[in-house]
Amino acid sequence: MPNVPVLYEDNHLLVVEKPCNMPVQADSSGDLDLLTQLKRYIKETYHKPGEVYLALVHRLDRPVGGVVVFARTSKAAARLCAQFAGHGAQKKYFAITCGPAPNGELTDWLLKDGITGSARTVQEGTPNAKAARLTCRPLQQSEGGLTLAEVALHTGRHHQIRVQLASRGAALWGDQRYNPAAKRGQQLALWAYSLTIEHPSLHTRMTFTSLPQGGVWEPFAPALAAAAGGIRVLYQDANILAVHKPAGLPVALADGGEDTLEGRLNALYGKVYPLHRLDAHTTGLTLFAKTPAAEAELCDAFRTHAVHKTYLCVVKGAPHPPAADCTAYALKDAGKARVTVYNSPLPGGKEMRTAYRTLQRKGGESLLEITLHTGRTHQIRAHMAHMGCPLLGDDKYGDRDWNRARKLYTPRLCAVRLQFMLPPDSVLAYLNEITLETQPEWAF
Repeated sequence: MPNVPVLYEDNHLLVVEKPCNMPVQADSSGDLDLLTQLKRYIKETYHKPGEVYLALVHRLDRPVGGVVVFARTSKAAARLCAQFAGHGAQKKYFAITCGPAPNGELTDWLLKDGITGSARTVQEGTPNAKAARLTCRPLQQSEGGLTLAEVALHTGRHHQIRVQLASRGAALWGDQRYNPAAKRGQQLALWAYSLTIEHPSLHTRMTFTSLPQGGVWEPFAPALAAAAGGIRVLYQDANILAVHKPAGLPVALADGGEDTLEGRLNALYGKVYPLHRLDAHTTGLTLFAKTPAAEAELCDAFRTHAVHKTYLCVVKGAPHPPAADCTAYALKDAGKARVTVYNSPLPGGKEMRTAYRTLQRKGGESLLEITLHTGRTHQIRAHMAHMGCPLLGDDKYGDRDWNRARKLYTPRLCAVRLQFMLPPDSVLAYLNEITLETQPEWAF
């Protein structure tokens, strides 16, 4: 069998990495297809007599490579088809767009031309049009104007990613059908890198991944590996690297444990230097220096509050007043890894200033925007709890029963923005023109 990497195999499933430009099943081209090859592989490997059962439960366009799952029994096929039809399966892609990629959820109505095989966006209500929805997140821009993006599909329409992005001026590199600037011979830069399903027999969630390699993907190799590990690269240049940290991952090697964000980035980008900390279960924007000189200057900027940090969080109740700049004093118990908050100064206590603004209220909960003027241990979590509005999902300072009722076990807290106010004569003063931003994985 030609080189078709097998990612997972048991009596119920066969998960493989589909090569680009291979049809998933037989078509009018007469070219050897993936399904036929895999049936032959099973027959030869397991010495199966007669016809081999292997069911196709989802598809990838012919030019697209990446993860594909097949069912090895009729029961598995029925259960997997139900997952794909009911959107229980989660599909993520990497794409390279010509120019900036859109950021956020995209909703369109797509109409397929039965003669040409192409699709296009149309007005809602157009006969035979189908709703198409996806989420696109830019990951990295190259000097040549290309953008690496991660795309999560929420529906499975014909040529959906290619059409929705092209309709917004972000056609895919090498797309011979929807990108007029594509050159003959270029390979479509779209790759199905992650597929999450529930095992049809074990009933456990399983995620399978594979990364594109070489060609136009090569300059993005570190960002691809980081994103596959749950780390989104938001911005990088010769001096800094800004990433979106996933929940549960400590920032720095000094925080203990072998698996840290710093360690993963060192493996991908070479030595990087953490400039500030987020709690292990806090997600969002985290900044690293790429040189010792940048580290020294930016560490000083954090100490002198020349870097402004903004967070989003969800709290129980509603703070009163709805917006304020509050000062309190934190006393840290290192043994218990916990701080106690007081309204007045006390020996050993450190001043902390937290500004908040209520953005929305819903069902006894509030979405707040938080700006930190100091950087104390567990500052937001401890300070908001002290004011009677603990964070959703925070058991250390919050309401455990309230969290359990909502089946949430990590704080709803995300670092969403960093802004710089560096001296004009600084070699890093160009960062003053840049606002680094991200969004939480959760919705309010």
